[in-house]
Amino acid sequence: MSQASQTTRPVRSSPFPGGFPGHFIGGFALSMLVVLTILGAALWGFWTPIWEALGQAQAHAPDFSRLAALSPAVQIHLYTALAALVLGGLLMAARKGRRFHRAAGWTWVGLVAMTAGASLFITELNHGSWSLIHLFTGWTLIILPLGVFWARRRQVARHRRAMMGLFYGAFAINLVFAFIPGRTMWSLFFG
Repeated sequence: MSQASQTTRPVRSSPFPGGFPGHFIGGFALSMLVVLTILGAALWGFWTPIWEALGQAQAHAPDFSRLAALSPAVQIHLYTALAALVLGGLLMAARKGRRFHRAAGWTWVGLVAMTAGASLFITELNHGSWSLIHLFTGWTLIILPLGVFWARRRQVARHRRAMMGLFYGAFAINLVFAFIPGRTMWSLFFG
């Protein structure tokens, strides 16, 4: 038997279940840089009014009359995004590979697909056309099925990176973006 066949890989200790590849952090940082660049470009020319509105903000209970007046596409987008955010947080905290992970994961995929699909019909921000924000929709509609495909092929590392990237990139970052003055979430709680 050769020496090469007897060697074993060193065990990596990681505080994350299943390990946490170091190259994920670099890729995630690059993704966040791209996200912030897109957001900065989408908001070009609006920074001064945004800072002024933030200075005058007064938090209040949600204005349900404004919520009821939203278009069906915005309501679907809002409700499915909030549900996916909560369920995604549970999935990130739960043990992976168990029955709950699989069932909740399929539910999360459905919620994310509905959120992205509804966003295709939200065009008020850009006078009836898609805006730069819709680049996130396109990205989601590409990565989401790939994440499912990789899970079905048992390519766990790829699946993990895709789904974590969608969760943190598409939901956590966009949640902050949703509360920019003038947007729907801002008007519900601060407007």
